[in-house]
Amino acid sequence: MKQQTYARYLWSEYQCSGEGAMTDFLSRHDGQLYFGDTVNLNELVERYGTPLEVVYCPQITTQIRRMQAWASQARQQTHYDGRFLYAYATKANFAAETVQTALAAGAHYETSAATDVEIAGHLWQRGTLPDDRLICCNGSKETAYLEAIQKIRLDGCTNIVPVVDDLHELQVLSACPAPLQMGVRERAAGNRDGRHPGNNRFGLTASEIDTMVEHLAETSHQLVLYHAMIGSQVEDQDHFLATLGDSIRAYCQLRQRVPSLRYFNFGGGMPTSGYRLDFQFDYAGFLTRLMTEIKRTCQQYNVPMPDLIGEFGRYTVATHRLYLLEVGSTKAGQQGEPDWYLVNGSLMVSMPDMLLVDDQEFVILPLDHWDQPVQPVRLAGRRTCDSDDVYPALNRPPLLLPAVGSGMVVAVCGIGAYQQMLSGRGGAHHCLTPEPRRLIIKEVAGRTILHTTPPQDQTTIMQLLGYQPQPTATPVRIRSLHRRRRKKAS
Repeated sequence: MKQQTYARYLWSEYQCSGEGAMTDFLSRHDGQLYFGDTVNLNELVERYGTPLEVVYCPQITTQIRRMQAWASQARQQTHYDGRFLYAYATKANFAAETVQTALAAGAHYETSAATDVEIAGHLWQRGTLPDDRLICCNGSKETAYLEAIQKIRLDGCTNIVPVVDDLHELQVLSACPAPLQMGVRERAAGNRDGRHPGNNRFGLTASEIDTMVEHLAETSHQLVLYHAMIGSQVEDQDHFLATLGDSIRAYCQLRQRVPSLRYFNFGGGMPTSGYRLDFQFDYAGFLTRLMTEIKRTCQQYNVPMPDLIGEFGRYTVATHRLYLLEVGSTKAGQQGEPDWYLVNGSLMVSMPDMLLVDDQEFVILPLDHWDQPVQPVRLAGRRTCDSDDVYPALNRPPLLLPAVGSGMVVAVCGIGAYQQMLSGRGGAHHCLTPEPRRLIIKEVAGRTILHTTPPQDQTTIMQLLGYQPQPTATPVRIRSLHRRRRKKAS
């Protein structure tokens, strides 16, 4: 019986024909795999080899403009009076090319740390972050974070909006001599459904929000933003909207008492296509339902419809980066187990979420050999000696890839959000795995510009760990020594 080819497997499993769009960020034409329907990945491998990190910044612009268009469509259909503001949650990826691309596409800025505010201030001073963009400061705030917020406000940035996470922050921020626009995070939204216990530590209770309102009434500061965050990568629309329902009602009740309140931040949670070939989510439909619900509730409470803020982290950047890794060697699995494809890199360094998130998936596609028979395999990092450096995990079904083995190159997608921030950039990694060559592709004034950084070298890694390179030995000048000896002998 003839074995199923990889192309036939993709068709039977995902209805992908192997020609044209594979996802909303990958396509295949004439047997070549393309990133963003523009960048030929096969040609990049021929030119630069592997391992290789490819950063395609125009994909960020595409993601933002798609969401803005869906929101505009939803506003028109629902006759929603408030604006829709797209904020990039920079903790997903702080890289300069990533943040600057998001800002150029019209994103507002959401911070999570003191250094993040420093970066925002730097970009604001340069004009890269325009004056009309909000800087929403979320998360628990230590002294350095609070000081950074006050500094940028005293420098003249009026759109810095600290989102108060506990009453101590309120006390410190209230001492700022310049009037601040403030936000408050609702604690109840963090784990209302019992699915996200880690979120329960963020935000204020209803009684603490009352205390904040009373306190601000005696100051020059204003409460302008209400933040409700329910979770991450939420693909169930009904669950998403039902969980937000109580927060929308809480916003309206607070708005009746606080006329300065005008933003409803429904947080992150918007899912991304970066992790599954069969991903489906009706973004326009979700936003239409959300605006319909907010409009209806605002009418019940007789308050104006707020400006909506969405914080998009994974959605913005998950699909703009990928790794190209080569199978350097194959190793037979134990009896009844799939073979090992050993790649020239480290999976746990490249995509640490495979260890941190139990059910995390990544889209992994071969660049070639789609006409070859398919076989079950597991990938393993060849540049580590760790039993956890395997994908998929041993308790999950194996991958199905062409039965080619050594020499085959795979594209590991969905690594643009959090993966590099978790593993670090420019540091010393697990098993001293060097960072690969990085290609950064930008679009400037309609022109595609490619910038490359070389792979990390061993000397740099040793110096990061405190090892000094061996001093270069001074060559002995043999001829001079001989001359001195002759002169002395005479």
